[in-house]
Amino acid sequence: MTITLEIQVEELRAELKCSFDSAERRQIEAELELAQAELVVMLAEQDGFIEVQPPF
Repeated sequence: MTITLEIQVEELRAELKCSFDSAERRQIEAELELAQAELVVMLAEQDGFIEVQPPF
């Protein structure tokens, strides 16, 4: 799944470079930020820096 997120981040970066519409840029930026955050969490889980447990 990490590779999928890495590919998604790269695709969003490429879309952002080609986007000229401000509304579209904001949407892509939001999606990119979310994908990058998901990737950071996933990598931290894999490296053992954090443990994901249910909140209860």
